[in-house]
Amino acid sequence: MRFLIDECLSLDLVSIAIEAGHEAHHVAHVGKAGWKDWNVAHYARKRDFIVVTNNGVDFRKLYATEPIHAGLIILVPSAGRKVQKELFVGALDYLAKSGEPVNRVLEVDLEGDSVTFNLYDLPAA
Repeated sequence: MRFLIDECLSLDLVSIAIEAGHEAHHVAHVGKAGWKDWNVAHYARKRDFIVVTNNGVDFRKLYATEPIHAGLIILVPSAGRKVQKELFVGALDYLAKSGEPVNRVLEVDLEGDSVTFNLYDLPAA
C-alpha cells in the first residue's frame, strides 16, 4: 500500500509504514507543506495514495464526491506522537487483514486503552 501522511501528523508514521513494507511519504517531504486539504486530496488521488490524517471533517467531505480513491485513514483523537504511532500501527495491522481500503474510510480511535476501528464506504454504496 502507498500512504501520504498529512502534515498534522508525526513524521514518524512514514518510517512505521516503510518498516511494515509499504511506501509512505509525509506531505512536508513531498514539498506540499501548507497546502490546503483539497490540494492534498487531489495530489493523493492522482497518485493512488491512501491519505492518513486526523482531519476527518474536511477529508470526508472531499472524498464523498469522488467516484474512486485509494482510501482514507482517520486517526480520530487529536493526540501526541506516541498515540499517533499506536493508532497507525493498529491501522496497518487491521488493513493487513481486511485488504486495501479502496473507496473506504478507516477511522481509528481509542476506547479506554483499546484501539477501535470503523471501516465504511465513501462515497456511500
